[in-house]
Amino acid sequence: MTAVNALSSSLGAAVAQELPEEAQAAAEPKPFGFEDVAEMARELAANPYQQPGTELVGSFANLSYDQYRGIRFRRDRDPWAGSRDFALDLLPPGAIYREPVDINLVDEGVVIPLKFDPHMFDFDPAQFPDGVDYETIGSMGWSGFRLRAPLNRPDVMDEIAVFQGASYFRAVSRGTLYGLSARGLAIGTGSAEGEEFPLFRAFWIHKPSEQDRSVLIYALLDSRSVSGAYEFRITPGAETIFDTRVALFPRQEMRNIGIAPLTSMYWFGPTDRSRVDDYRTAVHDSDGLQMLTGGEQRLWRVLSGHGTLQISAFMDHDPLGFGLAQRARDFESYKDAEARYEKRPSAWIAPQDSWGKGTVTLVEIPVDNEFNDNVVAFWQPSDPLLGGSRYDFNYILTFSSEVPDSAPISRVVETMSGRAVNNSNARSYIVDFDLGLFGAEDPVPQIRASAGRIGHSYLLRLPEQGRMRLAFEYLPEGAKFADLSAVLNGPGGALSETWIARWTRE
Repeated sequence: MTAVNALSSSLGAAVAQELPEEAQAAAEPKPFGFEDVAEMARELAANPYQQPGTELVGSFANLSYDQYRGIRFRRDRDPWAGSRDFALDLLPPGAIYREPVDINLVDEGVVIPLKFDPHMFDFDPAQFPDGVDYETIGSMGWSGFRLRAPLNRPDVMDEIAVFQGASYFRAVSRGTLYGLSARGLAIGTGSAEGEEFPLFRAFWIHKPSEQDRSVLIYALLDSRSVSGAYEFRITPGAETIFDTRVALFPRQEMRNIGIAPLTSMYWFGPTDRSRVDDYRTAVHDSDGLQMLTGGEQRLWRVLSGHGTLQISAFMDHDPLGFGLAQRARDFESYKDAEARYEKRPSAWIAPQDSWGKGTVTLVEIPVDNEFNDNVVAFWQPSDPLLGGSRYDFNYILTFSSEVPDSAPISRVVETMSGRAVNNSNARSYIVDFDLGLFGAEDPVPQIRASAGRIGHSYLLRLPEQGRMRLAFEYLPEGAKFADLSAVLNGPGGALSETWIARWTRE
């Protein structure tokens, strides 16, 4: 029995002991719920952190990428076999997935632990020519799980979400492919002290009924600084929605914490094409951070490649939403027939209660390839979380092609940048807005720079392309970095979202 399951059993026994014998006999079993997980998290946080075992043994040790991919869950061992609406795959340990997680099914409120069984996997003989030592590896644990549903066709169980590795999880909506990830919590991201990676230690997956169109999952998070309880109600479709509830129990005071973090990849695009020798036009899972502030201002912070770590913080009070978006949706924007970056989903966080003061924080990490996530966005409260307290957050996380915000305001279609033609000390920026919402009168651009100055600028309508083009020159004048912004205004105020970019001297 693992430490988490032992804690679950002890909590249940403690509740029973508090009742008189007659009451115990008459009492109906209490369905397992979110507050049971929250109580486990509170108990964990009241004690010193214990690092889970991470040793991989036998056939799961020292696996290459291809060997790990050669281990496949047997579909005939699906705990939900026979369901037309949902399927569940269990995932093996190995490669980078070293920490074991407890997986439990919940059927009509009753918890059923799923013991690890390597016989639930097929091992590709080409990758395991010497066979598999089932006796040795039987002591290992699950590394996560995958959910399936008929997302794109009624007769195909597509992957809709996967939980695997630390507190990471990914999802897709109809017509999209896996791209960016969400996380349970971010701690110390981009800090000089280094990042702390919390782990989902256990999951409780509710078996859907025939009428259910959602899957309910509870998760127990743990790390050196904090424990937490999570609830995800996942509804797949044209938008795959995670209705999310969180209760955090810090072990100590926490200042550098990220709520509802999203993690993505950005290598290069039209703003920084000169850095890379590659046949493709752009390579990224997301091209911007989209925000809807508590004051209902809409911001678009375009992503870019930088030679040094960049951290941007956007102060707000009770934010209405933020997310990492992939706006370029045509093949010609990338020209990659394998990765198909135009099909990567966007992800949007919509708080469902008051989050108070804080910042939407964006971390951009330098990379020289497309294989590592290097962009993180999250909400950072202005006040620290105190040890011994409970903090609750509720939000809806949506994976979809487009961010779910249909406000009638012009949005940025594309950002391009390069050295100015007539001035080697200046940089040209081209920002294309959606033309469709502008009338006959041209808007008035408002362009700002936090350092240096803005040079020549102009507006140009491109009716055939459906774009309103704003072009301007930026002159650094000795600055090492600068935040640039632009908005198109009409007589009554902003007609466009506010475009933001960070320039850095490489």
